[in-house]
Amino acid sequence: MAITAQEVNKLRQMTGAGMMDCKKALTEAEGDFDKAIELLRKKGQKVSASRADRETNEGVVFVKTNEDATTGVIVAFTCETDFVAKNDEFIALGDAIATAAFENKPADIAALKALKAGDLTFDEKIIEMVGKIGEKMEIVAYEVMEGEAIVPYVHMGGKLGVLVSLKNANGADVTEAGKDVAMQIAAMNPIAVDKEGVDATVVEKEIEIGKDQARQEGKPEAMLEKIALGKLNKFYKENTLLSQDFVKDNKKSIAQYLDGVSKGLTVTEFKRISIGG
Repeated sequence: MAITAQEVNKLRQMTGAGMMDCKKALTEAEGDFDKAIELLRKKGQKVSASRADRETNEGVVFVKTNEDATTGVIVAFTCETDFVAKNDEFIALGDAIATAAFENKPADIAALKALKAGDLTFDEKIIEMVGKIGEKMEIVAYEVMEGEAIVPYVHMGGKLGVLVSLKNANGADVTEAGKDVAMQIAAMNPIAVDKEGVDATVVEKEIEIGKDQARQEGKPEAMLEKIALGKLNKFYKENTLLSQDFVKDNKKSIAQYLDGVSKGLTVTEFKRISIGG
């Protein structure tokens, strides 16, 4: 049967698929729009399967917080190329995913993908867009944070995002301080808030490295433990957030900087998500 330009355009408006894909789907479906839409979705599934082993090193990190800054979410939505990462439809879908994550607080990425976006789940929406654009896309990270004062930060054209939770604001506006700390986290990539948050296996590894270095320097065996613990303290200073030198004023640690903003102000947790490295 003959498919009119108006019918092709109608399907395009309904699905966002390309003109030729819409015409082909309508022709195969003999003008049945529901069947044509299903055919376009199957095309997306085929493309998605064929690109399953591709790496997604581009994309956008989205952060959302509520008005009183007590809850935040961070979501990373990735694709294969920078060209697609800048595509308005890709960004709109990623933003919709982040908004749904904020509103529903699903348990994990699988639950987030199962949320409905109109008639489709976000998983189906992603597959649909994969079929239309021809690149692998995936949600690679999703975190929820709650606290006294949650401050978001997005860096590197959307490829790196941070959420930081502050406490003991004592009624002060700590947004600027939170942004400074979030920028510190983005730049210095600390492994924990303080030394208590460092995994025990990391501590053991650093002690062994410290002992080996001291041994190679010819230090007495009886001194190795003490020397290694000294090196461990240096490791904490360089790699845990509150002990790090504040990048805007290296005469202060982050802990000292925050305490100067508001007595007792500190960080309870942070999330740092980077795409492609």
